[in-house]
Amino acid sequence: MTAQRSRLDRRWFLLQRVQPAMTGLIDGSLSTLAPIFAVAFATREPHDAFVAGLATAIGAGISMAFSEGLSDTGDVTGRGRPVARGAITGLGTFLGGILHTLPFLIPEYRSAVLVALAAIACELVALAWIRRTFFGTRFLSSFVSVTLGGVIIATISAALGAVR
Repeated sequence: MTAQRSRLDRRWFLLQRVQPAMTGLIDGSLSTLAPIFAVAFATREPHDAFVAGLATAIGAGISMAFSEGLSDTGDVTGRGRPVARGAITGLGTFLGGILHTLPFLIPEYRSAVLVALAAIACELVALAWIRRTFFGTRFLSSFVSVTLGGVIIATISAALGAVR
């Protein structure tokens, strides 16, 4: 009975805590890249990129909190209370977005971009590790998947920012 209870507890934890957090972290890490890097490349002003990133991280966090909270009551799927899932997803989204926004507090443009890129690399490694640890996915496969999305977004947003 305890082994079965342990499996149910783990499933509950994965469905109701880890999965919403992971969704938020991935969304925050990827969706905030576009406005931050578009503004950074367009203006070459770290402060402008910081403001864009902060606004995007806050807006995306709130949006994802409502989206997750309103998407499922949890009764049929067993995914838990909508308010808790929404809060976890929203906080994860904000965290995923703010981590590579903070380097734009550095006043020198090139340094800010390089530190932001290093922060993104750390985020990608962390996301791959979380997926491997909790969901049993291969680290390299997870890293490549998330990195591909980030590269596509960053390339498009940098190109848009560079258009004058």
